[in-house]
Amino acid sequence: MRLDQFLKETRIIKRRTVAKQMSDDGFVFVFGKKVKASYDVKVEDEIEIFFKQKKIKYKVLDIPKKGTRKDEANKYYELLGEEYYE
Repeated sequence: MRLDQFLKETRIIKRRTVAKQMSDDGFVFVFGKKVKASYDVKVEDEIEIFFKQKKIKYKVLDIPKKGTRKDEANKYYELLGEEYYE
């Protein structure tokens, strides 16, 4: 599954267009390496996202199907940590 689709389906980022833009602008990393929205997400990947005031790190536990329900979205990833900055 594409990175932008994964971020949208798991509701880490609410809209796919925003996920694509963030990826293509260099705010999303997998294992410390910049990746584009077309990156193929795999189980065990560690995704790091730089938001405006924080950095969040996730570990992919499973790949969701299209149309994932909101209450099931968080079972596909594990939160590894958050770091706030100014």
